[in-house]
Amino acid sequence: MLTQLINTPLGRLRIIAFLEGCSFLLLGFTMILKYQYAMPKPNYVVGMAHGLLFITYVLLVAQVGYLHRWSLGKMFWAFVASLVPFGTFYADKKLFRPE
Repeated sequence: MLTQLINTPLGRLRIIAFLEGCSFLLLGFTMILKYQYAMPKPNYVVGMAHGLLFITYVLLVAQVGYLHRWSLGKMFWAFVASLVPFGTFYADKKLFRPE
């Protein structure tokens, strides 16, 4: 199952979307550690990972949108999903399923 996902651009997008969503939620937790308990290191590490995953997600949305001839509206909502907590999980269910 996982090897089938990795072999296609849409599958890679779905994996990165899941990881980006998890990192976004984890970033909220590390913000509490940073500001409430004066522990900035976890926030730095998770923030860097989240930034890399976000950039990868945006590039994959553009690639998959081009390859699958998505409308600009669908690509827009896929991008907006990355800005909202739990958005990428919702996008995986509604936007990223193979047609």
